[in-house]
Amino acid sequence: MRKFTVFSGFLGSGKTTTMMALTRYYTAHHGKAAMISNDLGEGVTLADDRLARLSGVNASQITDECICFCHDVLMDRLNAYYDSGCELVVSDIPGFGVGALEHVYHGLSKEYPDALELGPFTVLIEPRNAALLLGGEGGDMAYILRAQLMEADLIVLNKSDLLDSVELEADKAWLAEHYPQARIITISAVTGDGLEELSQALMQGKASMQHPDIDYDGEDLQNAMDQLTEYYLEYAAQVCCNEFDGTEYLLDIAHMVQAELQAGGWEIPHMKLLAWEAEGDYGKVDLLGVDRPIEISRRFQRPCTDIAVVLNANAACPAKELDEIILGAAKAASQMYQLEIKMFRKECFNLGE
Repeated sequence: MRKFTVFSGFLGSGKTTTMMALTRYYTAHHGKAAMISNDLGEGVTLADDRLARLSGVNASQITDECICFCHDVLMDRLNAYYDSGCELVVSDIPGFGVGALEHVYHGLSKEYPDALELGPFTVLIEPRNAALLLGGEGGDMAYILRAQLMEADLIVLNKSDLLDSVELEADKAWLAEHYPQARIITISAVTGDGLEELSQALMQGKASMQHPDIDYDGEDLQNAMDQLTEYYLEYAAQVCCNEFDGTEYLLDIAHMVQAELQAGGWEIPHMKLLAWEAEGDYGKVDLLGVDRPIEISRRFQRPCTDIAVVLNANAACPAKELDEIILGAAKAASQMYQLEIKMFRKECFNLGE
């Protein structure tokens, strides 16, 4: 079987963690699977792809353009995976992904009608975003989330381990009432709960190829996208003497960025900080909002002397201000740890442009 599924969903819903967990699970229990990380940065190293490969997951990246608009590149990558024995390939999409159903699924179906089987168009949501929708909050960001859910064949409520049974059933019932076109399942990509059901849903299900009533070129969506800035930073850091705690270094950068954004009245749905040593040890820190605890996805197992750092972020903040905040935090933290840094790449742009 040559199955392909796109994972959409709001930033911080756990798309990368879910794709990694699913790829591992499916390969261990059913057959060979792979994942693709996709983003807009030109020639950048994606934190998601690097993390997946450091973790031993069968993964690759497509950058410079959304898979919505480079079907030939996407099909070349998919065919390489299928020819190597993969049965299932999953991919995310840049930013917020509204419109991927139209551009990716309907585009592939038209251009490559017999090349592969499209699995259910899958949208991930996590408890915090579900709570925003239930409470009628979130403004323009909630508009994007609602548009994503309207596109879904399959809605995956992730991070179910953070909810009790009553909360979980209430969220499922609300989603089922408001998005009746989609099947609702719950998982925890961290604990592994629900991965078998997700595997079966993707492999046995098919894309409905629906055309939801979303104004992809409308003012509401454009207003939401105009608020958002995408940011990429890559650099190397080397300590001048002794050793340093790489995880604490990443945490300090994240705390500085969080404080500055909060002071400015801005929001950051997700900032990923990944660093690794040449020997293969690595650490990852996630900032999922100005008012949420910073999460440590993985700690370095030993002190560091030099590391490579990749930072990817999306924020509701003007590009100039976000650049000053993130770059300032990286430089200030490096000075605190007596690190000499060498910048390799930086990109910062508004998603609405």
